[in-house]
Amino acid sequence: MQRLNYFLVGIGAIALSSSLAQPASAQAAYGSYIGVGPTVGLSRDVTGDGRQVGATIAVRYKILEAPFSLRTQAFIGENTAVVPSVSYDVPLTWQTDAYIGAGIVFTNGNTPSPVGDQISFALQPGIDYVIPNSNTVIFGNAIIAFDAFRNGGGNAVSIQGGVGLRFR
Repeated sequence: MQRLNYFLVGIGAIALSSSLAQPASAQAAYGSYIGVGPTVGLSRDVTGDGRQVGATIAVRYKILEAPFSLRTQAFIGENTAVVPSVSYDVPLTWQTDAYIGAGIVFTNGNTPSPVGDQISFALQPGIDYVIPNSNTVIFGNAIIAFDAFRNGGGNAVSIQGGVGLRFR
């Protein structure tokens, strides 16, 4: 009976010590954020509409320890658009993360936004940088929307960047 008590005390000590130990993390020191900044639409449709300067609101939700994130960018220019995407993230350093995302452009109205004026497929390469010892994120990316214009088709390219607040 005394051996059983020693065994149970030993198991309890191992369980307690393993629950108090902090596991090592190989994940970069960045997380989810929301940010704002300027955007520049570089492309035009056949009528010459589409090039413009506007604003963007960017949201990134980091999926736990997986190298994927859910991202959404809202564009405010001559028209509005929203681009939800899923990205594959590659940590370059503890503060810097490069990524490539794929998503869908949803637009509103008849005039082009910085990413076109019709529903289209989009690729989104970009980079995030967390300023050390802060919750500030600097982000930059491009949106390449394929067959993005109602008038004449064609691809739309926009470049945007900004500053975000990390919340996780």
